[in-house]
Amino acid sequence: MPIAHAGTARREAMEIAGTMSGPDGILLTTDADGVVAPDWLARNVAALDAGADAVCGRALIDPAEALLIPHALHEDDRAEVAYATMLDRIHDLIDPDPHDPWPRHTEHSGASIAVRVGAWRQAGGIPPLPLGEDRGFLAALRQGDAAIRHAPDVTVRVSGRTVGRARGGMADTMARRLIRQDEMLDESLEPAGTCLLRAQARTTLRRVRALRQPGRQHHETARSLAHQLGLPLSRVLEVMQERFFGMAWSQLEAASPTLERRPVRRAELDLHAWQAEQILRQLHASRSATCV
Repeated sequence: MPIAHAGTARREAMEIAGTMSGPDGILLTTDADGVVAPDWLARNVAALDAGADAVCGRALIDPAEALLIPHALHEDDRAEVAYATMLDRIHDLIDPDPHDPWPRHTEHSGASIAVRVGAWRQAGGIPPLPLGEDRGFLAALRQGDAAIRHAPDVTVRVSGRTVGRARGGMADTMARRLIRQDEMLDESLEPAGTCLLRAQARTTLRRVRALRQPGRQHHETARSLAHQLGLPLSRVLEVMQERFFGMAWSQLEAASPTLERRPVRRAELDLHAWQAEQILRQLHASRSATCV
């Protein structure tokens, strides 16, 4: 059946749990092969009590099954995660999120998500997608300005199997990479220079929205944002009317030719990582100079 997939299953399970828990409840989800840490529930609740609307945990491959995966694939994964962390740090330094302070991680896995019922309902629930329902859900939460915490101390152990039940899922990815490594990195990753522009544009958008009263400063800041995004000023001013920052940003980001997503070749990862390191050095130096 077209709807017989993980997205539909997770969506319906969360709907049942949401009805049972009531409007002030908390929903938690993991995968069928997930083994949560003994303190998983307590640490999720602690992050929610600290102000988060949703908490993303880390999915770690079972140590015993990880030994069956070739060393080269582990090294590739470590290099990719390290690069993703550098890009995320660029965002943290330019456009910090008070609800998701450093240190944090970059995973959005259905193996570990906790969310308040109110935020879950506002996002429209889990999207019934055959693949990537977890990322789709987090994107919907962001559009409604939900406070999302990527908590490094919330962990789940998952299987390292290469034969899975969900076509296109983690098991299929691992099986494919055992035969031949992917040419491109994860689609969420991009060149460091584009990441820098994206973070700068986000913080400019925040400044524009903070200027509630129309005037010269508001107009000049909006014009600067339009220039950064390569969009007409009229388009930027139109989107500014959106209720939520996340909704305005998603529209501008999707329309901007400057921020068009460009994949990163694995063979060029060292160069991109070096460029990210240079950007981070400059950002840290600038922060130190400002503090002095």
